[in-house]
Amino acid sequence: MPIIKAVIEYDGTDFYGFQRQPSRVTIQGELERALTNLFKQDIVKVIGAGRTDAGVHATGQVISFQSPERFPTDRIPPAMNGLLPKTIRIKSAEEAPGKFHARYSAKSRTYEYVILNRETPSAILGRYAWHVAKPLDLGLMQAASEGMAGKHDFASFGMPDKPGGSTIREIFDFRIRTKKDSVCVTIRADGFLRGMVRTMVGTLVEIGRGKREVAEMAEILKACDRRAAGVSAPPQGLFLTKVEC
Repeated sequence: MPIIKAVIEYDGTDFYGFQRQPSRVTIQGELERALTNLFKQDIVKVIGAGRTDAGVHATGQVISFQSPERFPTDRIPPAMNGLLPKTIRIKSAEEAPGKFHARYSAKSRTYEYVILNRETPSAILGRYAWHVAKPLDLGLMQAASEGMAGKHDFASFGMPDKPGGSTIREIFDFRIRTKKDSVCVTIRADGFLRGMVRTMVGTLVEIGRGKREVAEMAEILKACDRRAAGVSAPPQGLFLTKVEC
C-alpha cells in the first residue's frame, strides 16, 4: 500500500502536543482517528516530522502514513478536513517513495518563535505570541546568537527524546528580526532537542532585557548543563514552519 506524505497546520493551544498520549487530546491522536474513520480500518498510524509540545503550533508540519487502500491524493485533504477539528488542517498530500518516513527522512526543520514586544498585550495574539512588555535590545540578542550556528552539543538548552540520546545537533541558520512590534526568532536545524528552541529564546530575552551579558550565551553552550541556561519561553509563541525532506 502507498505511503502518503502530507503537510499540515494546526493551532496547538487546546492539544497536549503532537504525540499520542493515553486519555489526552493530541494532534497525532486526532489525525489517526480521522484516518481510521476515512479508511474504515482499526488504526492508521501517523508519523510526524516534529513532536511539538503542548501549546505549540505548526504551519508546515509533515506527516506520513501508509494508506490501507488506493485513494486519490487530491481528495485526501478535503476528506480529512471534514473529519478533523477546525484547529487541524491538511494543506496538501502526495504519494511518497516506499521508504519515506516523515521523521527520519527530514533533512531539516525550521521553527519560528514570535515575541510581542510592547507595553500592552494583544487581545488577538495572546494564543500565538509571548508578550514581553519591557523593550528588548535586538542588537544584544543578535550578537548573542552569532555563535549558535554549526554543530554543537546543545545539552544546556534541551533534552533528547530518549534518556542517554545524543544532544548534538547542527543549526544551519539562526536569525532574529523585527516585524512591527514583534521580535521573531527563526532557527533551521537538522533536528531539535525537547525544549531547545524555547530555552534558547528564553535565554535571549534575558540578554535582550539586560539581565545577562552577551558573552554568557557562548558560556552556556559550553557548559552542557540545562541549569546554566535561562527560563524556557512559553509554548504559544512557537511555530514549526517548515520541514525539508
